[in-house]
Amino acid sequence: MLMILKWVLFALAIMLTAWLIPGIVVENFPTALLAAFVMAIINVFIKPFLLIITLPVNILTLGIFTFILNTLLFMLMGYFVPGVEIDGFWPALLGSLMLAFLGGIIYQVPDSK
Repeated sequence: MLMILKWVLFALAIMLTAWLIPGIVVENFPTALLAAFVMAIINVFIKPFLLIITLPVNILTLGIFTFILNTLLFMLMGYFVPGVEIDGFWPALLGSLMLAFLGGIIYQVPDSK
């Protein structure tokens, strides 16, 4: 049940991000739910692999390259989800930063045991 709540909250965060940042468009809430699901899949399966591969660049940039990686993965989500449009790198960068901030708040919701 809590996983569904966090999924819905993350979809709402995606909607808020699209509403606040020009250059990011999400058609409707079901599209945001799909986008949240795709982001979760990307973050579980693709991001760890890419973080390992880009570790030398991350070390050289003191971790700042992670922002670029998050931006590119956010753009990848926009490519795969119909109804989500991301108009370039800068809106994607701002959107990924905002989603990282909102996601940090969402994942502070305590797990019920």
